[in-house]
Amino acid sequence: MELRNDIRNIAIIAHVDHGKTTLVDQLLHQSGTFRTNEQVAERAMDSGDIERERGITILAKNTAITYKEKRINIMDTPGHADFGGEVERIMKMVDGVLLVVDAYEGCMPQTRFVLKKALEQNLTPIVVVNKIDRDFARPKEVVDEVLDLFIELDANEEQLEFPVIYASGINGTASTTVDKQDENMESLFEAIVENIPAPVDNSAEPLQFQVSLLDYNDFVGRIGIGRVFRGTMKVGQQVSLMKLDGSAKNFRVTKLFGFQGLKRIEIQEAKAGDLVAVSGMEDINVGETVCPVEHQEALPILHIDEPTLQMTFVVNNSPFAGREGKFVTSRKIEERLMAQLQTDVSLRVDNTDSPDAWIVSGRGELHLSILIENMRREGYELQVSKPEVIVKEIDGVRCEPVERVQIDVPEEHTGAIMESIGARKGDMIDMINNGNGQVRLIFNVPARGLIGYSTEFMSLTRGFGIINHTFDSYKPMQQGQVGGRRQGVLVSMENGKASAYGIQGIEDRGVIFVEPGTEVYQGMIVGEHNRENDLVVNIAKMKQQTNIRSATKDQTTSMKKPRIMTLEESLEYLNDDEYCEVTPESIRLRKKILDKNEREKAAKKKKLAGLS
Repeated sequence: MELRNDIRNIAIIAHVDHGKTTLVDQLLHQSGTFRTNEQVAERAMDSGDIERERGITILAKNTAITYKEKRINIMDTPGHADFGGEVERIMKMVDGVLLVVDAYEGCMPQTRFVLKKALEQNLTPIVVVNKIDRDFARPKEVVDEVLDLFIELDANEEQLEFPVIYASGINGTASTTVDKQDENMESLFEAIVENIPAPVDNSAEPLQFQVSLLDYNDFVGRIGIGRVFRGTMKVGQQVSLMKLDGSAKNFRVTKLFGFQGLKRIEIQEAKAGDLVAVSGMEDINVGETVCPVEHQEALPILHIDEPTLQMTFVVNNSPFAGREGKFVTSRKIEERLMAQLQTDVSLRVDNTDSPDAWIVSGRGELHLSILIENMRREGYELQVSKPEVIVKEIDGVRCEPVERVQIDVPEEHTGAIMESIGARKGDMIDMINNGNGQVRLIFNVPARGLIGYSTEFMSLTRGFGIINHTFDSYKPMQQGQVGGRRQGVLVSMENGKASAYGIQGIEDRGVIFVEPGTEVYQGMIVGEHNRENDLVVNIAKMKQQTNIRSATKDQTTSMKKPRIMTLEESLEYLNDDEYCEVTPESIRLRKKILDKNEREKAAKKKKLAGLS
C-alpha cells in the first residue's frame, strides 16, 4: 500500500479558549508561510467580526503550511458545543488530531466531547499541553487527567501511547520535556510529521471526493470543501454528484482551489489525500460524494448534529419598527435566513401559519444568537421569541435534551449551586475537591433548565464560577416546570422618553433596564419587578413645574445604575408572552400584546382554558 509521504492532514481540537487559534498562528508564522513584511492580524484564522471581538472560533477553517517539503493541512475547529457539528465533520477529513489542553484548567467538558469524536473515527492523537507559562500551571497532573479521559473513552492501546508536547502558543515555543522550552515549535512540527499517518496514495483508482464544509461566494456560488479519498480530480472533468437522497447529478468541475497559508490558490488537479474546494455545482450539500460518471459509488453519509433549540423569528411590528434598519420586510428576512442555510448545515428554518414568522432551530443559544447578531449588524430588524428546547418522541415516550454540566466554583458557593441546580431538576454525577479551595461539580440537567441560568449562576457565585455544558443525550421529559424566570417585569404604560424623575419614582420597585432619555413605548419592558407579578409603570413621568421653591431643592438624589442587557442575556430573560426586538442600534424587550387591557383579557382567557 503506497502512501503520500509529502502530506499530513490534522485537525486541532480543544475546549474553548485553550489556545487553538493562537497555536495555528505560530505554526503559520514559523513555517515561513507569510512574507517577512506581510501584515498579519493576531488570531489570523478567526476572520469574522464576531470571532475577533469575542475571541471564539465559530466556523471551522483550513490552512496549509510547508515544513521540510512536507505539506501539513491544518483544520482549526470551534470549541463551543453549539458548533459541534462542524467538529464532527472535520474528523472525517483528517488522519490525526492535535488535542490542545490548558496546562492549568486541564480537561474540560468540550475536551471530552471533541476527543470522543476523534477516538470514534480512530484518529491518531498528539496531546499538546498549552499555556505552560501560566501561573499555577500543573502540566504533569494535566497529562494524567488526559490519560484518565482516554481510558474512560475506551481508547485503544495505540491511541493510549500518545506523544505529549509542552507548548506556549503565545510565546511560540514548544518542547518534549516539561522543564525547559525550546526556542521555537520545531518539536511540534517534528511530532506531526513523525506520528500522524500519511494518507494512502490510491490516486490510480476511481475518484471519490466527499464534501464536509460549505462556503458561498457571489462570483462562483456554492463551494464544497472536502477531501479526495481516492482517485484524481481535474478542472473541466465531467463528474457525478451522488445526492443524499440516492439520486445522481452530472456536472463539470469549473474551478479547484488548494490552500496555502490563509489564501485559496487555484489548482488544476487534486489527488487522493488532498483537501480542496470545488465549485461548479449549484446544489451541493454536506456529506455528498463526487465520483466519475461511469463509476458511481457514494461514501457513507456524514452524521450532522440535530438542532436542540428553537425560536420564532418575527417581522418587527413594534411602534419603533423601521426607524433604524434597512431590511425590515418579511421577504428580506426570509431571503437572509435562506442564505444562511446555504452554509450552516446545523440550522433549520420552517414556515409557520403566518407569512411574517418562521421557526428557526439550531444547536443552542450561542448558535442562534450569533445568527441574530450578524443579521442586526447587516441592517436587519426583527423580533424573536423565547428559546425553547425541541422535544422528540423516542419509542412512544416524550424526550427532551439533557446537558452534561461542569461547574468550577469556590468551596463556599457549592451549597447554593447544588440547591439552584436541584430546583432545575439536575442530577449530580460527580464532585471533585481539588484541595485548593475550588470544587468541580458535574451534573446532568435538562436543557430547558439551563435557559436563563447563567445570570443567576453569576450572581450566586459573585462572578467567580465557571460553567460549561455540552449536549449529553435525550431522556424522558421531566414533569412540572423546569427553570424559567421567577420575577415579574416593569412595563411602560405610555410612549415617551424615560425621565430621571420617572425612574426615581419606581426604582424601589425593582431593577431598571433603561437610562434617562431612552425612548420607550407602551408595552415595552423597562425593568424587573421585585415580586412575581408584572407591574405597569409610568417611567416617562415629568416633574410638575411650580413657582414655589421646594424645601428639598438643593438636595441631589443619586440614581442606581441601570442593568443594560446584552443580546444573549435578553434572549435568556424572555418569558412566553414576550419578544426581544432586535435592530441595528437597539435591543428592547417587550410584551407580545402591548396594550395593558388586552394583555389582561388574554391572561384571563388562558387561565379559563387551563381550568377547563
